[in-house]
Amino acid sequence: MTLVGDVQHRTAIIVDDLADTCGTVVKAAEKLKEAGAKKVYAVMTHGVFSGPALQRLMDSPIEAIVVSNTIPQHEKIAVCPKIQVIDISSIVGEAIRRTHNGEKY
Repeated sequence: MTLVGDVQHRTAIIVDDLADTCGTVVKAAEKLKEAGAKKVYAVMTHGVFSGPALQRLMDSPIEAIVVSNTIPQHEKIAVCPKIQVIDISSIVGEAIRRTHNGEKY
């Protein structure tokens, strides 16, 4: 894994589509902290969090990981309070409505 750019004394945000076992995101966070990042956050579309994911997150330098509510997270939040969930139901509902009505953006 290669870091491009200067993160020293800055807050870093990792953006990805999926958090499964969290090996890659934790490795990226560790790399950012080693390079001097002040804080590291992660934002993922889907939080699968399988296998060792929750323990990896708890042991990692990630301050918080934000995921959408495409997958229920209640039980996982109880184990890993670093997980934060945002509701995307209104966005999905609006996309369905516009598609159904043949509307553009």
